[in-house]
Amino acid sequence: MASSGAGPAFRPGIPKARRAFAGFTLLELIVAFAVIALLLGLAPVAFGKLMETSHYRSTVRHMLAGMTATRQLATQTGQSAAFFVDMEKRVFGPQGKVDYALPESVQVRLIVAGVEAGQGGGSIRFYPGGGATGGSVDVFKRSGDGVRLRVDWLLGSVTQEPISR
Repeated sequence: MASSGAGPAFRPGIPKARRAFAGFTLLELIVAFAVIALLLGLAPVAFGKLMETSHYRSTVRHMLAGMTATRQLATQTGQSAAFFVDMEKRVFGPQGKVDYALPESVQVRLIVAGVEAGQGGGSIRFYPGGGATGGSVDVFKRSGDGVRLRVDWLLGSVTQEPISR
């Protein structure tokens, strides 16, 4: 069927109103912009939580690795070695390399033997025979959830267990 020059061609199945207007209504645009604004408003909150979780996990990994490395150092060198946590300066690490900083979003609680407790912190000492002074380091998120890194005094093994305040 041919079309005359006086209007759009007739297409079966497409309503006449739909042929004449192809675009978005004002209501559709307002809804789309509202959804975009809502998503942009939530992005900083989600990013902040993502960063806190990242700092927390990184701290736990570094502490666990530091304790394990300190234990290995003691058994390899035949001399005792200590893993330090300085609560005032908010740093931790193995003997001679106390340079990992604690992020502000992470809280730490330290439980060590009396001889290893010091001003504003303490240490867990590992011995060449495999033992340790024992103790634990609790690492918490702002939400209160966290993990306990426990050092067994007899075997010197380091384990991780979930805790909540």
